[in-house]
Amino acid sequence: MSIYKCKYRIGLKDVAKSNQITNKAILEILENAGGRHSAEVGYGLNDIEKTHLSWVLLGWKVQIIKRPKYNEEISIETWPRNSNRAFSYRDYEIYDESGKLCIIATSKWTLINIKDGKLAELNSEVLSIYKDEGKSVFEDKNLPKLKEPENHTSQFCYKILRRDIDINNHVHNLYYLDFAHEVLPEDIYRGNECNNIEIMYKKQIKLGDEIICLYAKEDERNIVTIKSKNEENLHAIIRLY
Repeated sequence: MSIYKCKYRIGLKDVAKSNQITNKAILEILENAGGRHSAEVGYGLNDIEKTHLSWVLLGWKVQIIKRPKYNEEISIETWPRNSNRAFSYRDYEIYDESGKLCIIATSKWTLINIKDGKLAELNSEVLSIYKDEGKSVFEDKNLPKLKEPENHTSQFCYKILRRDIDINNHVHNLYYLDFAHEVLPEDIYRGNECNNIEIMYKKQIKLGDEIICLYAKEDERNIVTIKSKNEENLHAIIRLY
């Protein structure tokens, strides 16, 4: 079986309103579970010096059924699926202390060669290690292709600082959600967090880059488009509802 299982106790930094886990904390827990699975099979962070390969995230889709609270110990299960030579999906299920399913998620990843920064083929060795579990948490097995709205109602500009940069020398994927929160209307930001998260990453953001976050609402969905300040480069689209 290629299902990796681990546990996590929700801490103070993971919660907000009503002591419930935040969307950012959920993404961090999912990311770390996937990273630990990769470490277990020899393609983790500590293996990069040997493999010269690093996993890069292309997108998320998360549905929160019930939000666990502070000090709960949750159980995470994750597995790869629909892998090919270009990319691989990774699905997740999170269970609360009573054993009830409370969060489902899927993500899309590709490999890059750290020597030249180019995409690396998921060869037969990689595909044999990341065995396809053949199980999808969503009926639609593919991530949605998000589109930028034609009009926006508000915007937020920001210059990338050192604190935003990760070990791959670009903005860490979790911080895109922080950027999106800055441009949300006050009533939405102060209200209950959205239980559905969809993120499509397009172009990495580096130290010193100036970005603009553009907000729009379509069909009761909050959409944030993150672009370069001159709007020539699309960095990501985030949909929250």
